[in-house]
Amino acid sequence: MESNYHVPVLLKECIEGLDIKPSGVYVDVTFGGGGHSKEILKNLGKDGVLIAFDQDPDAQRNKIDDPRFLFVDQNFGFLKNNLRLLGYKHVDGILADLGVSSHQFNEPSRGFSTRFEADLDMRMDKQRSLTAAVVLNTYQEDKLHKIFGIYGEVKNAKSLARAISTARMEQSIATLTDFKKAIAAHIPKGKENKYMAQVFQALRIEVNAEIEVLESFLVQSAEVLNPGGRLVVMSYHSLEDRPVKSFIAKGKFRGEVEKDFFGNEQKPFKSITRKAVIADEEELAKNSRARSAKLRIGERI
Repeated sequence: MESNYHVPVLLKECIEGLDIKPSGVYVDVTFGGGGHSKEILKNLGKDGVLIAFDQDPDAQRNKIDDPRFLFVDQNFGFLKNNLRLLGYKHVDGILADLGVSSHQFNEPSRGFSTRFEADLDMRMDKQRSLTAAVVLNTYQEDKLHKIFGIYGEVKNAKSLARAISTARMEQSIATLTDFKKAIAAHIPKGKENKYMAQVFQALRIEVNAEIEVLESFLVQSAEVLNPGGRLVVMSYHSLEDRPVKSFIAKGKFRGEVEKDFFGNEQKPFKSITRKAVIADEEELAKNSRARSAKLRIGERI
């Protein structure tokens, strides 16, 4: 199942970044196909523990049959509470791979892909009520403009938002075909795929509150990691990489690092990688998804 589910990106670098202690407690907050988790387990001794999080019902089919493995059917935004429920106040390492798995893109009914006719859903967690269709049919024009501009970095975000709010007056936008019809005049010729990918990225981030969840997770990771514990995060676009880079470097998302009375920096992590780790030519040849991956590693002070 896992091989066609999602090829793990920067696998060796992630495992090295975690600096695994055989008897430690580790968390893979984005279990997916289980590729990274299997590798972590190989590095753990019989006393080690791996806790995996994933809110996607499809990921649960990949659970690993191993007494050291615990699975949490939750979004990683609830990291701290779920660790406490399992009896762990602190852990030795946390791995997050923020990419949407290729499996989710290839599953037409999930509505993540611009290639398949489907309802505009895009929920990672099916319990949520907010879908892409709800966003497109109910959000005010200025809010749509903001989402496409910030989350999708779409150049004509304003006219796109206007086209959507005009089209939905005549009929609601429920499927991919409805959506493409509503915005046809605004899709740049020759750049259709890239444009739709940006628009879909914006909708997916909004539907799943991805940036808020990521920031909440980063704050919690500092609270649950033991001193010397590692935070390893892989992101695929600048909207995710920015808060990760800022939090590891400064302990906050905006503004400068806080200092105490004596001028000492008050921050939870020290950066282990001066610059983001990226895939080498060999990996890029095997896995095109690795092209945009940026890996950052912080060590809890």
